[in-house]
Amino acid sequence: MRWIRLSAAFVLALLAGCAEPPPTANDTAANATAEPEAAAEAPVGLPSQTLFDPAYDSVAISPIRDSERVALFGDLHIHTRYSFDAYAFGTLASPSDAYRYAKGEPIRHPAGFTLKLPAPLDFLGVTDHAMFLGAVAQAADTSTAFSELPMSQPFHDLNRPDNLTPASIADRAQRFSTFIPSAVQGVTDGSIPRGTFDGIARSAWADIIAAAEANNDPGKFTTFVAYEYTSSTDERGNLHRNVIFRSGDRVPGAPFSRFHSQNPEGLWAWMDKLRAQGIESIAIPHNSNGSNGAMFMLTDWAGNPIDAAYADTRLRNEPLVEVTQVKGTSETHPLLSPNDEWADFEIMPYRIATTLHSEENGSYVRQAYLRGLKMEAEIGANPYKFGLIGSSDTHVAAGSFEESNFFSKIGLLDATPALRGSVPLSEEAVRMAGASGLQQSLKEVDGKFYRDGAQQTWGASGLAAVWAEENTRDAIFDAFRRKETFATSGPRLRVRLFAGYDYPESLTDRQDWVQQAYAGGVTMGGDLYGRGRDAPVFAVWAARDAMSAPLQRLQIIKGALVDGEMRETVFDVACSDGLTVDPATNRCPDNGATVDLNDCSFSTGLGAGELAATWHDPSFNPGERAFYYVRALENPTCRWSTWDAVRNGTPPRPDLKTTIQERAWSSPIWYVPSA
Repeated sequence: MRWIRLSAAFVLALLAGCAEPPPTANDTAANATAEPEAAAEAPVGLPSQTLFDPAYDSVAISPIRDSERVALFGDLHIHTRYSFDAYAFGTLASPSDAYRYAKGEPIRHPAGFTLKLPAPLDFLGVTDHAMFLGAVAQAADTSTAFSELPMSQPFHDLNRPDNLTPASIADRAQRFSTFIPSAVQGVTDGSIPRGTFDGIARSAWADIIAAAEANNDPGKFTTFVAYEYTSSTDERGNLHRNVIFRSGDRVPGAPFSRFHSQNPEGLWAWMDKLRAQGIESIAIPHNSNGSNGAMFMLTDWAGNPIDAAYADTRLRNEPLVEVTQVKGTSETHPLLSPNDEWADFEIMPYRIATTLHSEENGSYVRQAYLRGLKMEAEIGANPYKFGLIGSSDTHVAAGSFEESNFFSKIGLLDATPALRGSVPLSEEAVRMAGASGLQQSLKEVDGKFYRDGAQQTWGASGLAAVWAEENTRDAIFDAFRRKETFATSGPRLRVRLFAGYDYPESLTDRQDWVQQAYAGGVTMGGDLYGRGRDAPVFAVWAARDAMSAPLQRLQIIKGALVDGEMRETVFDVACSDGLTVDPATNRCPDNGATVDLNDCSFSTGLGAGELAATWHDPSFNPGERAFYYVRALENPTCRWSTWDAVRNGTPPRPDLKTTIQERAWSSPIWYVPSA
């Protein structure tokens, strides 16, 4: 039973596929704008003399037929065999396999069972770690030159078929614990030839590009060339970003990684240099919940107050944030939003790759929006004016979006309910752990012992969604840029948000209401400028996923700068089942929907297929900066851990939530007072 301890330690060291080397002397603000050799070479598909056309505006959008935009769903956070941690978790699936899965075809989980989506996605981006890209797979392949190095020998045949079992966790954990120290030491002492890891990364990067190009099918399925920039503060605060390129034939020769700079400002400088060559991209931060307050700070990397230049650079390169994924949701936290009854949703309280507490201040999206309002009032620029998406962060090339079919994310390490900690361990497993002094790997709850760790705080989330004219790279990327995006916790809910001054009260009752809303106002992601003392009208709409639960309520979250202070309010604006909002509380009455924890069936005949409203802000002040975004909530359903327990014939684990309310979040509309 020794593997219980080692597998838990491995998860703590590599949680979420984000193990990181210690910072080096070069990881400083001083080299933030350095142009590393590997990242500065001519991009694939472009000659070195290609210059950026100054007249080109990467944010410009061609005239479009707004009312014909459709909702498209995808995942922009996928790891395959080329991510060093995913391969160590047993993942053999390639980028091409990830695209096959997204298009509805079955692929194999490292533990041997079949993974298949109930319906295909519309778009996908494979985002393997740039750090050590392809290196562990190369070490394991004894036909490669890299495998001949001493540091590679522990990984020979790591994922041979007879080693792809949960019992192999101790073995692979012991092997992998040597990888990063050996790599750092080898590069430092010169025993690993200069350029070795760069050469391996370039080969993997070329295959990632080729897979995206081969699977892109304009009008039907869109692929994006992408990767993950994986960095952190010295205190292990998460600073990870996924970098998404607009084009498949205008991409760099190699990705920019933490090895080039620990400082995300260095990433932005690199992106700006590429943009000057005609290579357009965006970076999407994720897991701000695990950043220990570092993702949405009030200062830059060097500790200086954020200024307008920083704000403009950040917003130009990071127009979106991933608000939800398997490692928790980063909308808000009960400590930051004590008057929001739905703030305690899939909270992961740890820094990434640890079980250290993550500081709440600076780690959540809603507070960042509020901080951005205050900065805009003070310095005239807002670095946190971003839209929202969700994604999965799977490390098995396949996203786990359904609570009823949750396979988590880290391959062999959480492939079973017992490994995920949702069902109790057998008496024999507990006895052997105790005899070995490994009780710290377990947690006793009501007399039963469970696997302990961060996995219990993970969830079956999430999806990125856009409103776009067609399913093509250009149309979807334009939606990213204008922030006409929304996030879901897994179901394919659809939400819309508009604001204008001349909308009729009956707008959402009209057949052509979307066309009229576009024509008379702005949509999610946009700015609504003040018009004297006129109060705006908001048009909101949500539609359920037919394969999930009905909708319970539709909300608008408002943040405002009131007399220089940051304030937030949650308004219910539409209720299901004929119920009406109580103006005294701004809440819908509970509709009575319930869940049977014996079989996870939920109430039928309650909830709505669609909810819509035109809404006036009762607290509107024309002189106050504000933002507004939509949150749509389903009726309650079983959480994945309850599904595991039901199928195992055991009661749900008492210290975990038994139900959740799946949801969607729109990007905000920002109200800008008139001068």
